[in-house]
Amino acid sequence: MIAFRGAFTALITPMQGSGEVDYEGFRRLIEFQIGEGIDGIVPLGTTGETPTLDEDEEERLIGIAVETVKGRVPILVGTGSNDTRHMVQYTERAKRMGADAAMVVTPYYNKPNDEGLFRHFEAAAATGIPIIVYNIASRTGRNIPTPLMEKISHIPGIIGVKEASGDIGQMGDVLREVAAPRKAEGKQFYVLSGDDALTLPLMALGGDGLVSVIANIVPAKVKALVAACIAGNFAEARRIHFELLPLVKAIFIETNPIPVKQAAAWLGLPSGPTRLPLGKLSAASEAVLKKTMTELGLL
Repeated sequence: MIAFRGAFTALITPMQGSGEVDYEGFRRLIEFQIGEGIDGIVPLGTTGETPTLDEDEEERLIGIAVETVKGRVPILVGTGSNDTRHMVQYTERAKRMGADAAMVVTPYYNKPNDEGLFRHFEAAAATGIPIIVYNIASRTGRNIPTPLMEKISHIPGIIGVKEASGDIGQMGDVLREVAAPRKAEGKQFYVLSGDDALTLPLMALGGDGLVSVIANIVPAKVKALVAACIAGNFAEARRIHFELLPLVKAIFIETNPIPVKQAAAWLGLPSGPTRLPLGKLSAASEAVLKKTMTELGLL
């Protein structure tokens, strides 16, 4: 089985000025990521503006990702929906098109109870592609508590969680009460940070890596941070963490992916505007982001 350990990039979806998807730009972004040594890519996540993509656009983006990567790094495709039926269709599509795993977010807006959540992820795993659960209460309104995550982790085909609860205490509980017992039983269960700022503490507790937003613009630095953690060189990891922390704060100064797409554009990477309802970066936030990137030598 492919290992989902290391630094993965939650890819932006570049747009033309007209608002149409820039497919060739997307291909160039993937090549840039691989050339910088990233460990894996995650198309069709929140950073990729998936809520505003139609199904034809999503399918073309998956096809380009699979064709471009060709086994060089793992592809983890976002296939979530707040409708279990649609989620299953999207997950089956990712499997059919050659993705290595699917990332399934907690259903948003309808805030399911524990039984509904369990059955949702059970349905995802039944498609036969490895599933990484995506826990992000700030986007969905529903946290997955550790006892429920422990129950979900026993489902065959569930191979890990992208933890974006923002709670390092909960992340530690998941590592101790979920990942460690599964690994002791011989079942792999990866715990990836969904928050760039919490990568170092999560990995210091035994986490496996992260799905990163800032890796869209500094993939080599993010890879170096994760590699230092994996090697147990936490002095170097701390140095990189503190170097990147101002950038992390600036990239999340407004709703993701508005700032990171602006940063990518300044660096000459395919980017383009965000789609409504995401608006342009405010002048005040733009000034902060530009100042931060200039001080880091990126501009």
